[in-house]
Amino acid sequence: MAHFSIWLIAVLSTAGIIIRPFKLPEAIWAVLGAMLLVVFQLMLPAEAINGVLKGLDVYLFLTGMMLLSETAREEKLFDWLANQASRLAKGSASRLFLLIYLVGIIVTTFLSNDATAVVLTPAVAAAVKTAKAEKPLPFLLICAFIANAASFVLPISNPANLVIYGNHMPTLLQWLPRFILPSLASIIFTYCTLHFTQRKALQQQVVSKIEATGLSRGGTIAGIGIITTAIILLISSALDLQLGVPTAIAGVLTALVVIVSAKRSAWTIIKGVSWSVLPLVAGLFVIVEALNKTGINGMLGTALDQSASHSVSITAWLSGFIAAFGCNLMNNLPAGLIAANAVQVAHVPEIVKSSILIGIDLGPNLSITGSLATILWLVALRRENLSVNFLTFLKLGFLIMTPALLLALATLWIQ
Repeated sequence: MAHFSIWLIAVLSTAGIIIRPFKLPEAIWAVLGAMLLVVFQLMLPAEAINGVLKGLDVYLFLTGMMLLSETAREEKLFDWLANQASRLAKGSASRLFLLIYLVGIIVTTFLSNDATAVVLTPAVAAAVKTAKAEKPLPFLLICAFIANAASFVLPISNPANLVIYGNHMPTLLQWLPRFILPSLASIIFTYCTLHFTQRKALQQQVVSKIEATGLSRGGTIAGIGIITTAIILLISSALDLQLGVPTAIAGVLTALVVIVSAKRSAWTIIKGVSWSVLPLVAGLFVIVEALNKTGINGMLGTALDQSASHSVSITAWLSGFIAAFGCNLMNNLPAGLIAANAVQVAHVPEIVKSSILIGIDLGPNLSITGSLATILWLVALRRENLSVNFLTFLKLGFLIMTPALLLALATLWIQ
């Protein structure tokens, strides 16, 4: 009965995050679920605290990224980048679409998919305003889809990668030969399909003659901070260090330097950060901690072991697809935690683990609640008074994600 109650609360919390009854923030439903687990004595307070603490590195990582983003937004760095992109587009909506997609690949690869949602989305919103695009959604959809499609180019491209591999993260020299071709397949196919589905909207006219704008001192510092953070993350990844602390330090230092040098108000930056993301993630970690008590890790681990003993190839394909579609039911961060625990129990071959990682990273392109990055993207859209409903994204996501996943897994298997 206790196990049934845990699963019921987990399912209802996930449904609340997806549906957002009464238009309440996603964080409320995750925190409410975590609190109910403790109130009904389905887990001890100490166990809940332990679940929260497991996400410490993720909280620090997100804090640093959100501070970088808000500092850059306040200093008009995004407006300046938008101006440059709009001028390079020279009145072509398709060219602007390609430019934004290329920038999205770079940001996701070197700063993570969460950074694409937090940092790039405001820049794209500013770009389409500068270009006076009547239909801004195709350009903003890029930020959601490339954030997941390019999230396994490098270990740092997605926090879920760190969760799945834990203390056994492959080195860059091991990672790149394994994932570079599946990543390219995912990125290229996602671009082609997204562009095709938005082809009518991309026939719109955008402004061709745009006057150049200058970049403020604060904007320059914020830009240097973002580039420095990317370098720090690459070095940390190469040294097999956790990314939360260096990202948080980089975000705080960048904000402080801008505040002092440009004489800005610290409160302006602090109040602009979407802090509700942190309790959302903490609530998800607590729910996963409770699910672990139901024996799901042992069951999944046994199933993986038995399947792999019969056929490694079939296990790789099935686990990749199950992980991809499963993470849309509970978000890829808790799904990644569950998958990581199951993999550690099972000791499966490397191709199975790689398939699961691709499924966890790319699968969230199916729905708007599939990954933390997509939820952050939704939060950024709301700040621009824009929204995308669940069914609209789901229809588009099915067309884009399913073949891209098939292609990425096929590329991995052929290798």
